[in-house]
Formats: sequence, structure tokens, C-alpha cells
Amino acid sequence: MSIDREEVRRIADLARLEIADADLERTADELSEVLDFVAALNQLDLAGCAPTSFAPAEAPLREDVPDGRRLTAEAALAAAPEREQNFFLVPPIVENVNP
Repeated sequence: MSIDREEVRRIADLARLEIADADLERTADELSEVLDFVAALNQLDLAGCAPTSFAPAEAPLREDVPDGRRLTAEAALAAAPEREQNFFLVPPIVENVNP
């Protein structure tokens, strides 16, 4: 499946991403390759294949005990651009919404 520059612009707008005009063609090519790969996977005949997992269901679990390491609020917020008390301040995601 081929994606063109205009489709990349539309996707970037929806995702609120800034993609420079110089990068639009490369991004379109990369997204097209990803979609082609997924299309190829969809053509595989997996009728006789059992699903697999990375770890068996009976894998041993470790005990859930504290190991002494703890991230304090002060350490977590040390590099925060904005904070209020012990919370990160982030810009609103949806703007101009009337309640």
C-alpha cells in the first residue's frame, strides 16, 4: 500500500506531530513499507500453527518484596519544566472546549 505526502500530512495533523516538508517523502516511504510488511503477514497461511507465548503460564514468579530502591517525588520532579507541589504540570490536550 502506498502512502503519499498528503496522507502523511493528514496523519501528522491527527497525531499532532510536526514533520518537516523535507522529511515528508521519507516518512511516506517508511510508512508504506510498514503497511506492505503487514499486508505480507496477512497473506501467511497459519491454519495449522498453534499460538505461542514468550513465557509459559507456569513460569515461576519472584516474591514481591521491596528492594530498597525508591524514587522520591523530589527526584522525579527535579527536571520537570513545570510543577505544582508534588505534581507535574502539563499543558491541556484538548483546547477551546466549552464545559
